[in-house]
Amino acid sequence: MSFPIRKAVRSDLPAIVEIYNSTIESRAVTADLTPVTVADREAWFNNHTDMRPIWVMTDEDKVVAWLSFESFHGRAAYQYTAEVSIYIDQNVRGKGIGTTFLQAALDACPQLGIKTLLGLVFGHNEASLRLFKRFGFEQWANMPRVAELDGVERDLVIVGKRVVQ
Repeated sequence: MSFPIRKAVRSDLPAIVEIYNSTIESRAVTADLTPVTVADREAWFNNHTDMRPIWVMTDEDKVVAWLSFESFHGRAAYQYTAEVSIYIDQNVRGKGIGTTFLQAALDACPQLGIKTLLGLVFGHNEASLRLFKRFGFEQWANMPRVAELDGVERDLVIVGKRVVQ
């Protein structure tokens, strides 16, 4: 299944927030414990640039997934490193969208000035860890029990890949 990918625009933000909020209950994707609002995400959305964009994947003009590039750490020496995040509408999960999005992200890294791409994934999110591994990402760090979700302590795994040698 393949859907077009484009840069997100402000009118996509409600759909981006809806997809994000749909992942909270699983306790496998995000460290937020309660839903966020569009207003909560305004500054986050506005902080993205052409070099650290948010992309959406659409099906007949409906946003079904989104991807964001985030600068890693705010200091200048990390300017060539970015974190990638992918969120997929629950109705289209398991259909190859994550694969398509991650490949597109890797392909775009040279144009975005990204030499190293990171993913921050809960250790119990096996599907996401498998996705990154298929693309050659390696585990660069395991931060044991740094998150607590409903009384359960969870690990955060940092996966990374050098995309420009």
